[in-house]
Amino acid sequence: MAKEPRLPRRERTPRPAAGGPKPRRAGPADAPGHDPLPAPLRAGSAPIHDALLGWFTRVGRDLPWRRGIDPYRTWISEVMLQQTQVDRVVDFFHRFMERFPTVERLAEAPEADVLRAWEGLGYYRRARQLHAAAKRIVADHGGRLPSTAPELRELPGIGRYTAGAIASIAFGRAEPIVEANSRRVLARLAAHAAPLDGTAGDGPIWEIATALLPPRSAGLWNQALMDLGATVCTPRSPICSRCPLAPHCLALKTGQAGAIPVSTARRTVIDLDETAVVVRRGAKVLVVRRGVGEWWEGLWDFPRLPAKEILAPLGCGRRRVVGTCSYTVTHHRVAVTVAACQASCQGPRRDGVAWIDWEALGTLAMTSPGRRIAALAEREGGMVGRPAAGASRPRRG
Repeated sequence: MAKEPRLPRRERTPRPAAGGPKPRRAGPADAPGHDPLPAPLRAGSAPIHDALLGWFTRVGRDLPWRRGIDPYRTWISEVMLQQTQVDRVVDFFHRFMERFPTVERLAEAPEADVLRAWEGLGYYRRARQLHAAAKRIVADHGGRLPSTAPELRELPGIGRYTAGAIASIAFGRAEPIVEANSRRVLARLAAHAAPLDGTAGDGPIWEIATALLPPRSAGLWNQALMDLGATVCTPRSPICSRCPLAPHCLALKTGQAGAIPVSTARRTVIDLDETAVVVRRGAKVLVVRRGVGEWWEGLWDFPRLPAKEILAPLGCGRRRVVGTCSYTVTHHRVAVTVAACQASCQGPRRDGVAWIDWEALGTLAMTSPGRRIAALAEREGGMVGRPAAGASRPRRG
């Protein structure tokens, strides 16, 4: 049995709690005779564990959420890392933890403050679910994250991968993970040459991940898989000469390392055009809150034409185009024409519509296109003499 490696600059992953479930190596199928691992991997699993864990001890990334074992920090980092690169997450993680250092502070904060602190990370549904889960943790679990994957999956925003990551890294549970990097490593290691689509296509990879899980050090193993995929076993041109698993990799042995995982068809990009209107009334500007089901739900933005119900009562003068910008969201590429106009009256009060001082835009939880539109309008004369939105004060969170 391989000895558990000691990590420099990190604390060791805790052992499973007394009385907790024992590690299990069987795949989800659990059928008699079912073995998701190719025979060479099954026979050589101990050397595979030694090789990867030893490599991780030497060169594993020193990331802020790995400095000590704190379930709250692990949870926040794993939610941030969903669909977001590590390099982008690091700075956001520091600021978010300064703003919300405990689950209690996160739970009691207004949603608008949480969204504002999340601004720039995208996929704002994660922030809302994080906030909702914090409230549940405080109300139902005394402020402590549950320690098992099934309990964690009952919380908003925590799926199979995130539950496995938290349970294994923070609580020492024997839980596998499958995400973009580990998926690629496992597929190549087992020469799994079937398409992986992140849903049904991942079933066999989850079986492989479960079968390969070491009887101890599951948290370290899972982090090592992610680091290997991020730094060595990369999507294109993997650096097989530096890979600790090269002697065991069936894709490398069969000349398929560059062809696995099998690519799935990309979604067609849809081009859209829209016109955003910067409506001024003295020193104030009109903003609207994105509605349920819209992109950036709940965040503030500028109205888009036609928006007749919002704009018609304002007595707006002639609109003039001040520039263009663009953004991408999901599989859409959106070209935005930005126009500015002057309103002669405030109009009736409406939910989700507000007049706000230009300088105060920086305090709003605003969409990323909204920030670009505000900067363009100020730069091109849409708000002459006013500071760019968000530039007059540092961001909170």
